Amino acid sequence: MNILGTFTRLRSLSLLRHLSNCHDTTCLHVLSNSVTWLIYLEQGKIIYATHSVEPFDRLERHLRRLDHQLSALSTEIRVQVRLMFEADSPNLSGDSNSDKLPEQPPEYQAICWLVSQRHINPTQAAILIQEMVKEVLESFSLINTGNYKLISIVNQLPVICRIDTEKILEMCEQQLRGWQTLTPHISSPYQRPYLRVPTEVLKHQLSAIHQNLATWMKGFSLRHLAVIVNQDEVEMARQLYQYISSGEIVLHEPDPPFDKLPLITPDENHTVNYVTEVVNNQLGSSAPSLNRTSNGTVTQRLAGSSNVIIPNTRQLYQDQQTVSQPVSKESTIAKPPSNTFAPATNRKVYKIVSVDDSPTVLREISRFLEHENFSVVTINDPVKAVMSIIRNKPDLILLDLNMDGIDGYELCKIIRNNSMFKKTPIVMVTGNKGLVDKVKARLVGASGYLTKPFTQADLLKMVFMHLT
Repeated sequence: MNILGTFTRLRSLSLLRHLSNCHDTTCLHVLSNSVTWLIYLEQGKIIYATHSVEPFDRLERHLRRLDHQLSALSTEIRVQVRLMFEADSPNLSGDSNSDKLPEQPPEYQAICWLVSQRHINPTQAAILIQEMVKEVLESFSLINTGNYKLISIVNQLPVICRIDTEKILEMCEQQLRGWQTLTPHISSPYQRPYLRVPTEVLKHQLSAIHQNLATWMKGFSLRHLAVIVNQDEVEMARQLYQYISSGEIVLHEPDPPFDKLPLITPDENHTVNYVTEVVNNQLGSSAPSLNRTSNGTVTQRLAGSSNVIIPNTRQLYQDQQTVSQPVSKESTIAKPPSNTFAPATNRKVYKIVSVDDSPTVLREISRFLEHENFSVVTINDPVKAVMSIIRNKPDLILLDLNMDGIDGYELCKIIRNNSMFKKTPIVMVTGNKGLVDKVKARLVGASGYLTKPFTQADLLKMVFMHLT
């Protein structure tokens, strides 16, 4: 039976702590400002948490964080995951009058698939889940008003790890206090910084944070920029703060649907005494040691971190169903990978070929990518495209789907048959939004799928996903 409730000016974390202290096995379903949060608990421990705002964007960012440390995933695998699991993703909100949970979160299915296919190991999956849960709980902690219900769960999710609720809430509160020291100038990690006047002096100053940071301030949010430069997002925002407060950097409000998430407000009790703690844990710096508990569960200790309790590795790799084998009854917090950035020494100019029979679209793409890191070659005759692509040897190809003479599917297949371009990213650019079109694009070798109409930020995100 469901338990329903409404909270007004109630700290949402108090509700979660209460459920944890009662050792409940349930799903906390919260609706606030059209955003749905789902927090899965088993005997008071968190096994997963998500919200309805761009869950695959969240997965992509944290996979990139993991990839910075371990080189665990190729761009092709990350794109494949989105094509397989993001299409026709279920609505997290479900039926508000139903006693049943909405379907299993698709990004969690994707994580299980990555483990079962050995693209990541169980320890990496546990760290990935922990970091995604922490981000979700940070926004959850900012909710002041909304409706909630508790839904009974019976084997709803395959259990990869159990997270100590109190410890991860402490981590969330610490991160939130870091953001609160930057208010009121910064009120959301999804605000988008732009240079008011891109002077050479300012660009040089910003290069101390990252060589190409000024170049990338064209639509990315603070949170997305931090992933690209591989830095802690609060620390990066702190370094930009002087330029934001002086007006040299202008913050645009979050793009939809990120504008639905709650804003950060100052906390007078913690702002003055907040001290940033930087945890440098070089994941993978030494081989993990394995210990077997009495019930056969493997406990794996990473160098410099707490234990991560994971299921038997051999069982995890058999098939997705065996991922649901319960992990140890213990529960601890793993330290995330270090986000220390090593500055790049060489600035690469990427060559992008854009094929479209519309001169207007080609002009817009050129304008969107018009800065020092991209050299854009436009082709408006698809019949001549192959020879031009061979001559230019691009780092990435943007390919319109619907063209006269030869369509994007056929052209993509021809390009892929050339050994020179077996691994070159090919992004389909199209107005078609159907699942069939995405599957067909994948079958002919497309690396990504960009739907028209798109903004400069949409295009840059797609390009950087494949080139950085």
